[in-house]
Amino acid sequence: MQDQIDPTSQKRLTITMAQIDFMVGDLPGNAERVLAAAKKAIADQGADIVVFPELCLTGYPPEDLLLRPSLDARLEDAFNLLASAHLPATLVVGAPVRKQGLLYNAAVVIEAGKVLATYCKQQLPNFQVFDEKRYFAEGKEPCVVMIQGVPVGLTVCEDIWNDGPVEQAAQAGAKLVLNLNASPYDSGKQGRRKALLERRARDNQVSIVYVNLVGGQDELVFDGGSMVFDRSGALSVEVPQFAEGLFPVEFLADEHCQPVPQPAISEPSLEQNVYDALVLGVRDYVNKNGFKSVVLGLSGGIDSAVTLAVAADALGPDRVRAVMMPFRYTAEMSIEDAAAQAKAMGVQYDVFSIEPMYEAFMETLSAPFEGTQPDTTEENLQARLRGVLLMSLSNKFGSLVLTTGNKSEMSVGYSTLYGDMAGGFDVLKDVPKTLVFRLAWHRNTRSEVIPERVITRPPSAELAPDQKDEDSLPGYDVLDQILRAYIERDLSVEAIIAEGFVREDVERVVRLVDVNEYKRRQAPIGVRISERGFGKDRRYPITNGWKPGK
Repeated sequence: MQDQIDPTSQKRLTITMAQIDFMVGDLPGNAERVLAAAKKAIADQGADIVVFPELCLTGYPPEDLLLRPSLDARLEDAFNLLASAHLPATLVVGAPVRKQGLLYNAAVVIEAGKVLATYCKQQLPNFQVFDEKRYFAEGKEPCVVMIQGVPVGLTVCEDIWNDGPVEQAAQAGAKLVLNLNASPYDSGKQGRRKALLERRARDNQVSIVYVNLVGGQDELVFDGGSMVFDRSGALSVEVPQFAEGLFPVEFLADEHCQPVPQPAISEPSLEQNVYDALVLGVRDYVNKNGFKSVVLGLSGGIDSAVTLAVAADALGPDRVRAVMMPFRYTAEMSIEDAAAQAKAMGVQYDVFSIEPMYEAFMETLSAPFEGTQPDTTEENLQARLRGVLLMSLSNKFGSLVLTTGNKSEMSVGYSTLYGDMAGGFDVLKDVPKTLVFRLAWHRNTRSEVIPERVITRPPSAELAPDQKDEDSLPGYDVLDQILRAYIERDLSVEAIIAEGFVREDVERVVRLVDVNEYKRRQAPIGVRISERGFGKDRRYPITNGWKPGK
């Protein structure tokens, strides 16, 4: 009989996953963040290795900041700061590195006051929101380095999504693979990551430490969710999404370098996941851009109700101002419900009627409008007057205007330029209407702040008597399915019809999507929560002769 090995007697290696929110472009500040986090991980957790996310020194994505002439000098200062600290642990940081005139997206190992190794990312994503080939050259070689007596392979983000880099590291002797990531959130991403990491670890018989960035950057939200898989493909450690922190993992530094499993965390619901993404996206956009507060139009409808809830949860009620701007078509229940939610959430609340302004405009326009019939012009004027009021408050008090349009409305142009589209950030821009309702119910499970009838009554822009959204659009349950097929899956009209949808509905929706590209180009950015949002994800020419059909 073989002697049993006491796992407590084995050499242990503590690796800390530094899931931290960095600021794009702030190289000195980011270097200080890395240094402070490393010191804390060493002091509090006994870290032997501290692993940081992809391009953490520049923040991600740095975009054309990478073209600045002073980039190299700033990077040199950042590396000097980290190396000069002579920390007793090994640091693995993500940063651009220039070699022979070419710029690489790299993982850099710093140990004992010097750069021990540099790995250059081999797989550069150039799809969806990514355009790394615009800036970086492709690495060609694997990198396996001895760290604390363990052969460690280095990879960066997209490397793990493609065949080659992990396999190369394993073949070169790696027992452990570190993967540095800046992987943006979408609602199904974490599940896809887990399936991928499981396969890579199992097929290559290596443990994998997956460290992801957390935080909001313009329309992108990075959700963290860092993980560790053992060599059999089993998930050993998963840390919370949307939370900053230093997360230590112990490894048995034996022949296989296996992680010590930690208790599993609960799986969040889709609604919780998306809501947390919206909160983080708003918080970071407002704070990183130096806004003291936000202001939004609160109509008593579902979209503005959810936007208000997200804003207050992200920033605190003292930094949020809600404005009700009623008109003759505004229902009394809308006024009541808006006031009730504002009170429940403790935000500043104002009521400014647009009636006098509307009358003044119509008096001015009476001569050119003589002999015409009321149409969407008068409806749009209402929205534009509200936009003027909100932008005036923004200018006077330095508040960011949050717009409240959802993805369904933005898709078909159910919005008014220089009206409800006037503002700096659209919280729900990538959230379909059907999901907006689900988010409202979810938020009320935390505390009931959104009046129930806001969620249950038929949505209306209240720009005309007895107006309902579905008077001019298919039902949202149908509309959102058609939009997902056309926008996120890129299906043709005929292919969508073949899935069981009515031709008239499909043709109408597709036409509306196509003709309203010009509006979306002028819309504020907003949090991306799908695989394909508007903006960087989906780039269609405004002027084009493409005809819908096959």
